[in-house]
Amino acid sequence: MSSGYAGPKQLRRLLDAVMSLGSDLELDVVLRRLTETAVDLVDARYGALGVLDPTRTHLSDFITVGIDPEASAEIGDLPKGHGILGLLIADPRPLRLPDLNEHPDSFGFPPRHPPMTSFLGVPVVVGGTAYGNLYLTDKQSGEVFTDVDEELAVALAAAAGTAIEKARLHARVRELDVVEDRDRIARDLHDTVIQRLFATGLTLQGAARLAEPLPEVVERIQACVDELDAVVRQVRSSIFELHPPDVAATGLRRRLVELGGELADALGFSPAFHFDGPIDSAVGDDLAADAVAVVGEALANVARHASSPSAAVAVVVADGELVLTVDDAGDGPGDRRLGGRGLANMGTRAAARGGTCAVTARPKGGTRVRWSSPVS
Repeated sequence: MSSGYAGPKQLRRLLDAVMSLGSDLELDVVLRRLTETAVDLVDARYGALGVLDPTRTHLSDFITVGIDPEASAEIGDLPKGHGILGLLIADPRPLRLPDLNEHPDSFGFPPRHPPMTSFLGVPVVVGGTAYGNLYLTDKQSGEVFTDVDEELAVALAAAAGTAIEKARLHARVRELDVVEDRDRIARDLHDTVIQRLFATGLTLQGAARLAEPLPEVVERIQACVDELDAVVRQVRSSIFELHPPDVAATGLRRRLVELGGELADALGFSPAFHFDGPIDSAVGDDLAADAVAVVGEALANVARHASSPSAAVAVVVADGELVLTVDDAGDGPGDRRLGGRGLANMGTRAAARGGTCAVTARPKGGTRVRWSSPVS
């Protein structure tokens, strides 16, 4: 393999590449640009960046250059880091091969994968820890990769480590900004909105005492007070869900709403949901999984047996307890619903957590399933 020194043109290309990497703060853009720049810098036909998973034993992401999306889709699943690609994972040092197909660790290529011969692999290190690997194949000239190519790729990978770290820090700063915004909104809701609602409620209650000779007016005022109380509970629930910011995307509230959407076709309608209390922040993953299973079984029973035009799901966290209530307006708790395996499973889940499960007829028709569990 040839050796030598990088010429002025190659050094300028490297400098331009380094400057380009540092010009963006979005991590996905930096990673894509790194792969494209590496391909251009060493005149490779194909390039890829494999990002390591948290265990640093497999690849979690794989960015490719030189293979169009249609061809990539035909190839199928992206590599996980076996064969030649796994060599850099096990031993993160630069690797050059004149023909990767002749290496004893070569796995070959999947069907419809373009043929590749020469190979240059370089680790990407971020903050002293392996982040991923650059994989480059087949120089445009048909020659093998040289010492200079390796040096250029190593220098680019070093600069990329800094750019990746900067992008990650930028993302973290934005997360902190979001946390501060959520804290500010939560404070405003608590200190301003809730206090004004309370004050309005107290004023209305005072007006109700003055209007005692007029029962209809008192009734209307009390209805307004009850509505204000419901709004206060909803605002409090919203305040709870502002902390912490990372649970909203995968929390119980969202999972239940998504479940309702999934069951809408079977039910013939979308169930209504009411949430009260710190639903996402107080309910752990295990309890949330049980809650989703219980609501899913209850709604499935409505779809199978109730002939109901509607269903309402109430999810309340208060006094250290999660209470799920599923109401329908159907035929009531007939024998089929009481004897089903699903209801027995719901009872088993509740008992295992020291909670309760009951199915009762609603006074105005239909069925109520009430399931509870301590949240601690």
